[in-house]
Amino acid sequence: MSGMGISGVGAGTWYLSQAASEQNSTAQAEQKSLAEALREEQDSQPDLTQMMKEAREKAAEREKMFQLPKNSRRYGDCAMIAYSKLARARSTGEVDAASGYARRQIAQLRTAKRSDSENADRIQAAINQLQKAVNRAGRKKREISQEKMTAKRQARLEKEKRTREAKRLRQQLKNKQAQRMIRESGYLREAEVDNRLQDHVAATKLELREQMRELTESTQTSLESAVQQYAAASAQPAPEPEISVQA
Repeated sequence: MSGMGISGVGAGTWYLSQAASEQNSTAQAEQKSLAEALREEQDSQPDLTQMMKEAREKAAEREKMFQLPKNSRRYGDCAMIAYSKLARARSTGEVDAASGYARRQIAQLRTAKRSDSENADRIQAAINQLQKAVNRAGRKKREISQEKMTAKRQARLEKEKRTREAKRLRQQLKNKQAQRMIRESGYLREAEVDNRLQDHVAATKLELREQMRELTESTQTSLESAVQQYAAASAQPAPEPEISVQA
């Protein structure tokens, strides 16, 4: 009896160890398969370096896409230069020089507009600003002439010892000159804002044009896919009718 008890205990221990071994083997196999699945998933996904590289490439491509054309000049700079010359003018001769520069730029831009249709709107905006500069130069020329007359009158009053009236004219002259300086600095800011606005409009047009191109390509692809699916469906033979064998 004692031998049988020992034998039973030994058999039970063997079965337990065998079951534990099988469980360990199963667990190891599951862990191994899980590790392989995780490794395959990691291998299928790009690493961080590759993702960053692709993101940089896409960003550079998009930035290049929305840049202004290579033949696009800074047309708006002409108006800013003209206004700068006008603001520095202190005599009617200098005003005429600034006005002459603006007129020459207008003629050049009109010629460029015929050959650069892609930037026609930007060129026209610059022409409009230069035309304003010509008109404003005429106004400044008249103001300088009036100021010269006022200065002569002031000198005559001082010579006649009419100090109060001379002082009043001198103050009026300074006020007019200060107001003109403020107005001319506003001309420069106006040209700068218009230049930036034209840059923004040009970039927006390029972006809309690219979106339209992408939309056209996607629509064409969808249409071709639908035609191919319809052709494939039409090419399939029709199913044969079933024949009933029942009496």
